[in-house]
Amino acid sequence: MSGTGVAGQAARWDDFPQRQAAALRERRYIGIGLAHGIKGTGRGPFESGLVRVSNTGRVSVFTGAAAIGQGLGTALAQICASELGLRAADITVVPGDTSGVSLGLGAFASRQTVTAGSSVLLAARAVAEKAKKLASHVLEAAEHDLEIADGEVRVVGAPQLAVKFGELARILKGAPGYGFPPDIEPGLEANVNWRSDSLAYANACHVAEVEVDPDTGGVRILNYVALQDSGILINPMMVDGQVVGGVAHGIGNAILEWMGFDESGQPTTTTFADYLLPSAMEVPFIETIYQETPSPLNPLGAKGAGEVSTIPTAAAIISAIEDALQPFGVRIAQTPITPPKLVELIANGVKS
Repeated sequence: MSGTGVAGQAARWDDFPQRQAAALRERRYIGIGLAHGIKGTGRGPFESGLVRVSNTGRVSVFTGAAAIGQGLGTALAQICASELGLRAADITVVPGDTSGVSLGLGAFASRQTVTAGSSVLLAARAVAEKAKKLASHVLEAAEHDLEIADGEVRVVGAPQLAVKFGELARILKGAPGYGFPPDIEPGLEANVNWRSDSLAYANACHVAEVEVDPDTGGVRILNYVALQDSGILINPMMVDGQVVGGVAHGIGNAILEWMGFDESGQPTTTTFADYLLPSAMEVPFIETIYQETPSPLNPLGAKGAGEVSTIPTAAAIISAIEDALQPFGVRIAQTPITPPKLVELIANGVKS
């Protein structure tokens, strides 16, 4: 099979028949499999994002999204910082705290970067516009002649003519007897509850190459390529970690994580001695490749990342195992395919 595209090229799909034939002459059984996955992400109906500049110039982000160890704070800080001309380290992110925002739906369904990220993007953009509007009065300059950088609004080409965010926030906080322009609302902040009525679909194409020992039923993953389209990547390193982690889960689904029950329905695989998880020995180096097709359904152009990478993994690995065991006529109908079950299928197969 040719024309498998970027993932197939990375996995050397076209020359695999020659490699497979050479391995078979050495009584080694290798196989290759390909699978696609698609996942609806960014589930709504909304998520909150509030961006606030304090009197000291410190910028804070509040959201109803929840930090669950996937780098949400870093991503939201990056999004806010890019609109306000700051570093991500300059932004404080407070997720899932009702003292900051009263609305929010939290973490599920690969949604938070798409929904909370879009709200924070729009809120930060609104703060930037408000800062420029007020600064145009303070600096007596047209808004289109102003730029935002390093925590201040300044005149393009004349950076000495500038006013800091903290000063603008103090003005908009108000003081008895001191006004500010009537066309500007109090407070240097903005709150957006970006609404999503449509899912942003992330997709993936994975190729797995395996070697199977027909005597023991052992499966070794020789090569794994994961091609993914998660739209615009806010933080590529974090996305890479989620994709690799998702593939690791899929490996468990394919060959390890069997859940057993007795006749009364009680679980029998109740410890990690019985319920096997992927370890560094089972998870190979995973080559990750990205296509960035912006989603037209949210301001970021982003799609979810982690969950979609789990979806095609088991199918790719099982297809590769079947390909490796073609001489034995093996067909696999359920996962995980453990070594004892694989030996049984080989014994029952029709050897050609």
